[in-house]
This record gives sequence, C-alpha cells and structure tokens, in this order.
Amino acid sequence: MPVSNELLEYQKVDGELRKIEQELAASEERKKYIQAKKFMEVAREKLDAQEKHAMELRALREDLIARVDEVTKAIAEYDDLDEMLEGGADIAFYKKNAQSLLDTLKTLKSELNKLIAECNTASEEYKKFKEQTIAMQKQYKEYSEKFKEIKNSRADEVKKINGKLAALEKKIDPVILERYQQKRKERIFPIVVPLSGDFCMCGFEFPKLHISELAGGNMVECENCRRFIYKV
Repeated sequence: MPVSNELLEYQKVDGELRKIEQELAASEERKKYIQAKKFMEVAREKLDAQEKHAMELRALREDLIARVDEVTKAIAEYDDLDEMLEGGADIAFYKKNAQSLLDTLKTLKSELNKLIAECNTASEEYKKFKEQTIAMQKQYKEYSEKFKEIKNSRADEVKKINGKLAALEKKIDPVILERYQQKRKERIFPIVVPLSGDFCMCGFEFPKLHISELAGGNMVECENCRRFIYKV
C-alpha cells in the first residue's frame, strides 16, 4: 500500500480541521451543553422512579394508619372492663389481650413514625431533583444555543478546509482513503507517520520483516496502534 504526497497533504489539512474540532469540544459552552444533555437523558426516568416510590410509601402509610385505627378501636372496647369483670369475666384473659393490643399499637406507631420520616425524605429528594431538572432544562436550552453560535462562528473555516479535503480526496486511492477515514473515526491521529529508526511513534519496535516491506514508498500498519507507517 503506497504512501503519496496527496495523502500526507490530506492529513496535514485534516489536522487543521481536527484542531477546530478539538477547540469546539473543549469549549465551556459545549461542556455545559453536554452536561445538561446527559442529565436530561436520565432525568425523566429518575423522576418517574422517585414518584413511583413515593406512591408506594404513601400506600404503606395509609395501610399502617388503618391498622393503627383498628387496634385503637379494639383497645377502646376494654373501657367497659369493670362491667365485664362484674359479670364474672376472666380478668387474666382480658389483661393479656389488652396488653397484646397495646404492644401491637406501640409497634405499629413506631413503624408509622419511621415510614413518615422515609416519606418526608423521599418527598424532599423528589423536590430537590425536580428543581435540579428545571435548572438543567434552562442550562440545556441556553448552552445549546451558545454552542451553536460558536460552531457557526467557525463554519466558514470548516467549509474552506472541507473544500480542500474534497479536492485532495480525488487524488487518493479510495481504498486507502476509506481506511484512513475509519481510523480517524476511531480517534487515531496522526494516522500516517514516518518510521523513527526501527520504531513507530507509539514506541512499538517494527519487526525487520515489516521494515523491509516499507521499501519503495509502501506503508505498513503498526501492529500496536494501527497507524500507517512509512519510511522517509
């Protein structure tokens, strides 16, 4: 696979485009935009999950309240204990039942207090996350516009560079160009580099067999970093 001056020139011009891409990617506007975008992608799902959890807690709370009411009513039935005893009722039996009901009521009230605290915590978390979501919605709208403005400010430069690239593409072997562009998508750059001694720029030492294949202006793919290597 031969290296050509056109391919090297293409990479040089492509490097100018990559520099603009990196500057745009590193801009504060893009960082804020991406931060809000990622947040918004999961916000709706998280809000739904929190709301569902809150509904489940409310249902448990209502169930506990109903059980507390039932036990309270059962205990109230022992208000006439004196009359029951006068009628010959077994005091030990009623005392045992009354104590059991009181113990149950105490346990239920303890569970209810814990559940109410959990409900309050869940409600507060939901409120805070909803406020954060609203803030991120504003940030997304604001910084998506700002990032768009920055991209538009570099549009003429990008268009000019793309024009140069398009002209050079016509002079490059389509197979080589396709492989170059695939490596570019994989964020390998530079893609075509000269051999330095017996080493690739990544530090990989080229086998002697591969070095001999570089004769005549050929390129060989580095086994380590997958760049195209040629010999000057």
